Amino acid sequence: MKIAIASDHAGFEMKQQLMEVLKSKGHTLKDFGSYTKESSDYPDYAHPLAQAIENKEYDIGISLCGSGNGINITANKYAGIRSAICWNVEIAELARKHNDANICALPARFLDEKQAEEIVDVFLTTGFEGGRHQRRIDKIPIK
Repeated sequence: MKIAIASDHAGFEMKQQLMEVLKSKGHTLKDFGSYTKESSDYPDYAHPLAQAIENKEYDIGISLCGSGNGINITANKYAGIRSAICWNVEIAELARKHNDANICALPARFLDEKQAEEIVDVFLTTGFEGGRHQRRIDKIPIK
């Protein structure tokens, strides 16, 4: 799977750890930054990540910031993005099954590395159920 990943400074260390795990599973990754733990602004990384997902350059995205909120809000400004804050595996599963989420936003300050790995694994391996959920997804974009 081709995965785009991004974080601000608060998610940097967790992002680095997730990248190692994902590479070991054979995924292709594009890191949109941050590239250090130095204070940074999540929109600087969320915008290019969301654009790459929306343009179908990557299959799915993973984003991280302290609470998950800021980077998630920014990504969701794009019509083709359905970014979901995922703080446990059940939410990650439902985000994919019911919402066809294409970005998993992680609250890095509220998860440990094991939790983050489990959430991402479920997000990447769960498919969209379609059916009644597709009807709802179709109503999201402003027309």
